[in-house]
Amino acid sequence: MVDAVSEALGDREAWIVGGAVRDELLGRNVVDLDIACREPEAAARAFSQRVGGAPFPLSERHGAWRVVVDEGSRTVDFTPLPGSIDDDLATRDFTINAIARPLQGGEPADPFEGRKDLEERIVRAVSATVFDDDPLRLLRAVRFEDELGFRLEPRTERLVREQSRLIRHAAGERVLAELLRLSTAGWHRLADVGLLDRLGGSLERADRADTIDTPEYRLVVFLGETVGVLPISRDLRRYASRLLRSEPPQDASAREIHRFRRQSEPWAIEALALQGLSEYAEAVERARAAEPSEPLLRGDELGLPAGPDIGQALDRIAEERAVGTISTRDDALELVRREFGR
Repeated sequence: MVDAVSEALGDREAWIVGGAVRDELLGRNVVDLDIACREPEAAARAFSQRVGGAPFPLSERHGAWRVVVDEGSRTVDFTPLPGSIDDDLATRDFTINAIARPLQGGEPADPFEGRKDLEERIVRAVSATVFDDDPLRLLRAVRFEDELGFRLEPRTERLVREQSRLIRHAAGERVLAELLRLSTAGWHRLADVGLLDRLGGSLERADRADTIDTPEYRLVVFLGETVGVLPISRDLRRYASRLLRSEPPQDASAREIHRFRRQSEPWAIEALALQGLSEYAEAVERARAAEPSEPLLRGDELGLPAGPDIGQALDRIAEERAVGTISTRDDALELVRREFGR
């Protein structure tokens, strides 16, 4: 993809900057490119004409443009370069992201010795104002530690701790995106530097965080009810609600497991893990395997008038069937007659 950008821009001044250079130097897979150049819109249009795809403004305020390629799996961003490349790099967050490589080849620009910090596996702030400039960088500092296996340079860690309160000013969508990339160790590190508390989370359920290995589960483990403050999707909100609000089973009996599954499925196993009751997971799996493919009766076969009794009757039939006290349509009709007066 670099060759295609280079061919599209010709001899125009342009630099590959940020994460793409960092990941290339680390030997990691480079997915997206960030190109700093004089005329981002013209560069984006020239590139899109060569590879296909429509360019669009990424930020009207900052003049950045994006082209999505490879059926949406990769992006190339073209950002303004109003001054020198060193001026641009001085606005970056960490030294490991403040390295630029000329698009057409040549010596990299590395005014903050980012390559040295890459070798030493250090996350170092470019300046003392990086977190004032963008509070989300507080989370990014921890995420880079976690994702790259690096460590915060002492002065940078001190800045994170001292300015942790600023995280409340970061946009919720961006905060959520960073949190979903953290491992369990990353969440513990958030707590260590004072950011987890600022986000309304805690380590109360931390001992259960590794039971289910998904970012969504870890989000619920460490944020609890506070997860609802973030701009999460409807599906994630439903997932969190099921995990946090389902009543735990008192034992592994068929009745208790059935009632628990009614509240928590399709995430009963995850809900058990959050409650520290994974020992009941086998009972849940047995109940799932024994789940009938069809109900004994439909609502219109109960002989009940329209109203809440229909739903309650169907629930009772399903529960008693799961427990094993009824097994036929006649059993179900008798239950309805006995308990609902029909």
